[in-house]
Amino acid sequence: MLKIAVLVSGGGTNLQALIDAQKNGIIRNGRICCVISGKEGAYALERAKQNDIPAYVVARKSYSSVADFDHALTEKLKEAGADVVVLAGFLSILGDEILSVFENQIINIHPSLIPSFCGSGYYGLRVHEEALKYGVKVTGATVHFVSKVVDGGAIIAQKAVEVKDGDTPEILQRRVMEQAEWVILPRAVSLFCDGKLKVENGKVLILE
Repeated sequence: MLKIAVLVSGGGTNLQALIDAQKNGIIRNGRICCVISGKEGAYALERAKQNDIPAYVVARKSYSSVADFDHALTEKLKEAGADVVVLAGFLSILGDEILSVFENQIINIHPSLIPSFCGSGYYGLRVHEEALKYGVKVTGATVHFVSKVVDGGAIIAQKAVEVKDGDTPEILQRRVMEQAEWVILPRAVSLFCDGKLKVENGKVLILE
């Protein structure tokens, strides 16, 4: 049974999707061992508490440098015995230490079809604002391994979502979460815990 650490910064809707997937047997060979928030007061911490999951705060503003923050986060994950780290709306960029210690063990969900609307500065509502501004007819979500390039790691899964006339960024954000993020993130974590994901030449192979 692998230990899953979930990193959050806000409401924790993707965390809830993982909790539900664990309860429903979608994630069979893994258990959420802890939730770590980058911000005090994030509602995701309450979700963890309601489900008896140990929760901690490791806030960037508490450390004088990115390296110190990176080290503290790495140590907390090692202390928890994490086998896989899931970024579920975690807004801090990870540093070299954590990326080295947990190479090909960190999974992120991004609310677009990478390589569209991704990279530095593209997170939250801005992704959907840009998609609507550009006029795309299809958007979606991507689950990928985290690398030193922001949103540039090997892609595990993608799911397309229709953009509808009259969509606002908020409406589109909700549809992408419901139809894509909450579906493919638990599935990807399940595949990892089942030992079915392998990174080879920068691409993800899904093993039978």
